[in-house]
Amino acid sequence: MELPTQTCASVPFDHAKADVILRSADGVEFRVFRLFLSLASPFFETLFDLPQAPDGASDQEMKDGLAVIAVPEDSKTLDTFLRFCYPSTLAEDPSLDNLTEVLSVLAAAKKYSLDLIERKVCQALANPKVLETDPLRSFAIARNARLKHETITAARCNLRQPLIPALFAEINLITASDLLALLTYHKKCIISVQHLMKNLKWMTDHYCNTNGCSWLFRGSSYNGNRCRCGQGTDESFFPWGSAPVVWWTIYMQEVCELLQDSPSGNTVRTAADRTIQKVRSSTNCVVCPGRVKKRMTEFSNLLALKVEEAVALIELEMDF
Repeated sequence: MELPTQTCASVPFDHAKADVILRSADGVEFRVFRLFLSLASPFFETLFDLPQAPDGASDQEMKDGLAVIAVPEDSKTLDTFLRFCYPSTLAEDPSLDNLTEVLSVLAAAKKYSLDLIERKVCQALANPKVLETDPLRSFAIARNARLKHETITAARCNLRQPLIPALFAEINLITASDLLALLTYHKKCIISVQHLMKNLKWMTDHYCNTNGCSWLFRGSSYNGNRCRCGQGTDESFFPWGSAPVVWWTIYMQEVCELLQDSPSGNTVRTAADRTIQKVRSSTNCVVCPGRVKKRMTEFSNLLALKVEEAVALIELEMDF
């Protein structure tokens, strides 16, 4: 078996006064200080405290007078967790935006008892940027590591996605029971928000009467003009028993359908953004395009809040 070519790591892991070398699985040599690693990790503290055999009496590999310790992690993973071990004046904490990196660094953190890094990984899993793009992968990694808060947070963010997930790389990290618990939670959240579409009391209580949201109705005025939009015919969405403008009815019908798969406040707001664009670009009304953004943003925020309140009542049933 051909051994990997040995190369030296980049700054700050190439210091001439380092007192030990860690060699990654892909042959990169990190010249590091025992003190920094011992302070960060009980594992390394114990390792470096072990009695050393006299010169020539051990098969310990040496290079430039330093002990060489081979580790199974690749150089990218090793570089990341070593930067967490070093003082910030010598190495800035790396970003953990890539979930593939998060998984390998978390495994190394647990192996080497690096509690600080484990906390940093937890923060990375709760990063809104990561959760927005990969909530299901975040869930799998967090669940595999038995990180309760991060698992629940990822499950909540995954409500933005359809009930039935697509295949993803980290699915082997969780059990069938874990996946069933996630899907059951998702389904219960779908059921929990349905009453918001069937009963508009949350809306009529908020606005009190038609004067509170006059923009919803044909004939309302704005900047001296009157709304001439058509009226909706779906009586399921007649607040106070009155027919609203047709574009709002279409919005509510769309949201009602979307929430049956993705019960999230984000679903509500995204649909509102689409409605705003449609009203601004396609309606012949001289009133609604000028006020739709403000009014629909306010309304969708209200509905999104009610959706989030409804799903907050549902618990992810998992043992940690």
